[in-house]
Amino acid sequence: MQVKGFGAGYLVDDVAATTRFYADVIGLPVTVELDWFASVNAGAPGYEISFVQRGHESVPEGYRAQDTAGVLLGLVVEDAKAEAQRLEEAGAELVTPVVDEVYGQRHFYVAAPEGVLLDIIELIPPDPAWLAANVPAE
Repeated sequence: MQVKGFGAGYLVDDVAATTRFYADVIGLPVTVELDWFASVNAGAPGYEISFVQRGHESVPEGYRAQDTAGVLLGLVVEDAKAEAQRLEEAGAELVTPVVDEVYGQRHFYVAAPEGVLLDIIELIPPDPAWLAANVPAE
């Protein structure tokens, strides 16, 4: 399979409100906006996050009414601390504070519509001791 892009999509009750959150609060550009479907660009051409109206006929029967559960989307940014401040000022719910992880991430979680979590990640150098203990020498 030759993948030319990637789209993560999930079912929502309110496509317009979910789209507004990702566009106005998170800052992702809207690429498609219909009454039953919308999509935002996740930072690179061909990488999209999409929202489909729960119950819509385009979704296979038996899946149309499912609740969203266990969805976590990661977005890599240049400055996690600055993004946390910006998002908090915009009224977003920060689920965790910004933390530095030994494995090379500075990140925090934001609550998105329908119970989705956004992991906002800045790549930082891993802790040398962690690196020595977890990455095989070449």
